[in-house]
Amino acid sequence: MPATSGECESMSEMLSGAAILCRALVDAGVEVIFGYPGGAIMPFYHALPDHPRLRHILVRHEQAAAHAADGYARASGRVGVCVATSGPGATNLVTGLAAAYMDSSPVVAITGQVSRPMIGRDAFQETDIVGITLPITKQNYLVEDVTDLADIVAEAMAIAVDGRPGPVLIDVPKDVQNQKIEWRGAQASGAAPHRDPRAGARGQSLTPGASPGSLEDGVRAAARLIAGAERPLLMVGHGVILSEAYAEVRTLAEKT
Repeated sequence: MPATSGECESMSEMLSGAAILCRALVDAGVEVIFGYPGGAIMPFYHALPDHPRLRHILVRHEQAAAHAADGYARASGRVGVCVATSGPGATNLVTGLAAAYMDSSPVVAITGQVSRPMIGRDAFQETDIVGITLPITKQNYLVEDVTDLADIVAEAMAIAVDGRPGPVLIDVPKDVQNQKIEWRGAQASGAAPHRDPRAGARGQSLTPGASPGSLEDGVRAAARLIAGAERPLLMVGHGVILSEAYAEVRTLAEKT
């Protein structure tokens, strides 16, 4: 009987990248994934039955997978995960990822990619999904070494919920999924070391040279404007829900 994640796998067992990907998702607490199979992501799907803790929901189109992961994140408060193949499968996720980005929804998208030697050679169903999704993700990765895969999954899950939530994409070449190494688990600390310390939760600078001090100055300036207004109107957004700042907003409303 094949080993199943969290049941009888040895920490020193030789695992494929696809199995490591499944195991890393389980270790990150993922229970539900939404996806549609295709050529470049098939090693992951072949490994999936050996990891029964991952419930896979088959959609009829990759766009539905991204939207379902977004909806799952909003309804559950957990990171939503979607899976697609390379090329058109990956690009079909874009609308859902853009929606998650605009609405601050924590989603991790996993896409298959052509094998590493074929990247940049206009291979069948090769698309630079990392480049395409740069404007609509907090962070994205092209996994070039299977030894980094578990750490990348752990880091992606942390980044998706850190600060202002949003989507993260992990692009995994097919040969990386097939490569076997000794499984030792993720070593990531859960931090987001690849982000600039001045970056906002979306992974880009809030303003050129922005710093905590300048942000505090902006808050004080806004407070002075509110205090001097005759009839101040508070337009409260979704960020209050995400940060659970209900009491603070109520206090502000009562004081104005």
